[in-house]
Amino acid sequence: MIIKRLLIGAVTLVAAGAATVYGIQSANAATYPGPGVVTGSTFAHDPAMVKRPAGGYLLAVTAPGIGLKTSTDRTAFADAGVAFPNGAPWTLPYTKGDTNLWAPDLTYRNGQYWLYYSASSFGGNTSAIFLATSTTGAAGSWVNRGLVIESRSTDTFNAIDPNLFIDGDGSWWLSFGSFWGGIKMIRLNGGTGLRTPTDTAVRPLAERFVNSKSVEAPFVYKRGGYYYLFVAFDLCCRGASSTYRTMVGRAKSITGPYVDRNGTPMTAGGGTEIMATHDAVHGPGHPAVLRDGDQDVLIYHYYTPAGDAKLGINLLRWDSAGWPAAY
Repeated sequence: MIIKRLLIGAVTLVAAGAATVYGIQSANAATYPGPGVVTGSTFAHDPAMVKRPAGGYLLAVTAPGIGLKTSTDRTAFADAGVAFPNGAPWTLPYTKGDTNLWAPDLTYRNGQYWLYYSASSFGGNTSAIFLATSTTGAAGSWVNRGLVIESRSTDTFNAIDPNLFIDGDGSWWLSFGSFWGGIKMIRLNGGTGLRTPTDTAVRPLAERFVNSKSVEAPFVYKRGGYYYLFVAFDLCCRGASSTYRTMVGRAKSITGPYVDRNGTPMTAGGGTEIMATHDAVHGPGHPAVLRDGDQDVLIYHYYTPAGDAKLGINLLRWDSAGWPAAY
């Protein structure tokens, strides 16, 4: 997530031996590919992308009012305004008056776009996830559908970084979380997109116990017989000093248990690394995956050596054991 982590306490660097203890696996950074070519409006924090029914793509990013961008070819992007040009006053109790709204998540379903997004304040877990919908996706067309879930300072989770997953049986699930008790999941009502009153469980998906418990930005993607949980480890939003890494685990059930390639549960700190700082790409993270034709597309943000936040896009391939790698 964006600069909210700047106020979180000092980070302890983890030695290679500790990484082994916690089941964290790294690939050789020298093998990581550079981002694919993108042009135009490429500034991005926490990007989420969806295919539009008439063709092209809609991208949402962290920004005051939620920034929107469009593309016809997944390469050239243009600014398309903001979702809430007149502000989002319902979020102010969580943002301390800041208009910056975090970590949007986009889905197109049942003739409309579904936008989940976060409202919070720096360094704390007094946070909320809200839902808005739009039939066009255009700036100013988004209708507030209300609060999905909130967290307070007494809670052991942080209600930010949402991701909607709709399973093949029609069930709706929302994963979310950042630091604190890690990544959680709740059941949603598929008609309203809000939390279902008949299932109020907050299920654990992933947690870390090193580096200030830094795991966040979940994204669930189904392929074959597995659900894949993509997350970000370590620290975002420090320019070229960012240490974000993109990690993955998988499960046979939407609610877990998710394990890494070694079989270490993600609730015990496990995760298999698929992208990290390399060459001129610093802190690649906040992953999302889009199925586009016959391709699986990895979407993320990273920093240039000058500290500029950029949109990153790569393709994913899958090895014979069913684990992803970017190329």
